[in-house]
Amino acid sequence: MSNKLNPKRREGPITTGTSTTSAGNTSSAANTSSSSSSSLSSAGGGDGGMSADLTSLFECPVCFDYVLPPILQCSSGHLVCVSCRSKLTCCPTCRGPLANIRNLAMEKVASNVKFPCKHSGYGCTASLVYTEKTEHEETCECRPYLCPCPGASCKWQGPLDLVMQHLMMSHKSITTLQGEDIVFLATDINLPGAVDWVMMQSCFGHHFMLVLEKQEKYDGHQQFFAIVQLIGSRKEAENFVYRLELNGNRRRLTWEAMPRSIHEGVASAIHNSDCLVFDTSIAQLFADNGNLGINVTISIV
Repeated sequence: MSNKLNPKRREGPITTGTSTTSAGNTSSAANTSSSSSSSLSSAGGGDGGMSADLTSLFECPVCFDYVLPPILQCSSGHLVCVSCRSKLTCCPTCRGPLANIRNLAMEKVASNVKFPCKHSGYGCTASLVYTEKTEHEETCECRPYLCPCPGASCKWQGPLDLVMQHLMMSHKSITTLQGEDIVFLATDINLPGAVDWVMMQSCFGHHFMLVLEKQEKYDGHQQFFAIVQLIGSRKEAENFVYRLELNGNRRRLTWEAMPRSIHEGVASAIHNSDCLVFDTSIAQLFADNGNLGINVTISIV
């Protein structure tokens, strides 16, 4: 089964999750830090209510995220997170001048408190010390999914079970083919500039996104990058393997790998050439009147 895919000019650099063109204060901190070490220990692990009371002291009054070390305060002792601080000209609580005063008491308290993952609203139940929080959140399986289409115009994000609904409603031009063995036919591959071709493949009760990109990776040297993503988690992706094959004129070029989860995106894979990569001269060996067919096979491991 095959279907022609018209090229989509890229509106911007590839970005994971964007679409294709195709109040605490100083006195509180001091009081808290003077509490017994057993109370802090309880806050960090056993007493959920106590921990919640302490973490509330670290809420940024602007974005309501947590103010984490290094913690700076205004001259009156009010706190604001680093992200918001860089955008402010005065303290959001007292309107006084922002200062570079370290609040060592609050930093000591923070080291003994466990904070909830910022994706708790999506179901994450992890409770972490602040030094582990950022790293966990970057790979948290409960973090919202971004739109998997390459490009730079779509800013949608949401739970996994709404990804396909978003694609069908907002990216209706993407064709979906049924079956584990299809032909991904990209048209007009000789167009200049950065171009994307995208198709969906449905099989084994899952949806896969096939992406072919042409971009200039090196000075004056254009390359094609072909890869398959699973509309699902990384754990689910481990159950599958995909194979891409260019075949014709007594030549064959094959790539086989585990599909990427849309949580990971394709940007890093393309940057590291962890996908099917070929230049324009190779493409011409397999192209027919400017159209390139790629055989795509999805298998269960």
